[in-house]
Amino acid sequence: MLSLKGKVAFVTGAGSIGAGWGNGKAAAVLLARQGAQVFGTDLNAEAVETTRAIIAKEGGDCTSHVCNMTDSDSVKAAVDACIKKYGRIDILINNVGGSAPGDPVSMSEEVWDSQIDHNLKTAFLGCKHVLPVMEKQGSGAIVNVSSVAGFAHQVDGRVHIAYSATKSGLFGFTRATAIAYVKKGIRCNMVVLGTMHTPLVEERLMKQLGPEAAANLVAKRHAAVPIGRMGDAWDSAHAILFLASDEARYITATQLVVDGGLTAARPG
Repeated sequence: MLSLKGKVAFVTGAGSIGAGWGNGKAAAVLLARQGAQVFGTDLNAEAVETTRAIIAKEGGDCTSHVCNMTDSDSVKAAVDACIKKYGRIDILINNVGGSAPGDPVSMSEEVWDSQIDHNLKTAFLGCKHVLPVMEKQGSGAIVNVSSVAGFAHQVDGRVHIAYSATKSGLFGFTRATAIAYVKKGIRCNMVVLGTMHTPLVEERLMKQLGPEAAANLVAKRHAAVPIGRMGDAWDSAHAILFLASDEARYITATQLVVDGGLTAARPG
């Protein structure tokens, strides 16, 4: 079940801050455990090398590559390196992203532009350079990572207009891409994550709020989820694995919500 043996997975944002498990790191390791050869990219060389070392220690096959997913030339170089190493790309995981708080007045244009690049352009560029490879193969599975912030303009009462806009944009991008390539043997889906407890989120909250306020918000977020806790990177990784696998062969242009019941419990 859910075997990826013989498949090559191109995983973006495959590193993680510190010793914990981020979404991309867990996804890369889980896909490798299921038999995939993993080509992991990240802007942080040390972080993605840590992921590669974990996979290698477990007997898997992973290549680490430093890549700026907001830069087309950098993405193309990474895709070319993957093809040179493994000869194909069967799975693309567009995982790069992150939020910045602010409303239309308080947010600077620079932050707005950065959020568009970080959360939406990265998926566009990943697809732009990987889709021709998959089209030539006549097969492929793409999983874009979005957020419940795309459903609502606020998360925990904090306004993140650019993050919400970009994650909402991924809905349309995923569906349009899926239908554009459905006759070519390529599936494109999206996981929609609720409030997740990962090292990246922890570090961002610490920087934005300070230790005490961050700890209070973390506790509040746990309590707000109907299932009783925030999700972690493995909850994300298992959803990604399913959509990337052949067991999901009849699923495209859709989203899998991984939020512990959070959005269903919201009023309205």
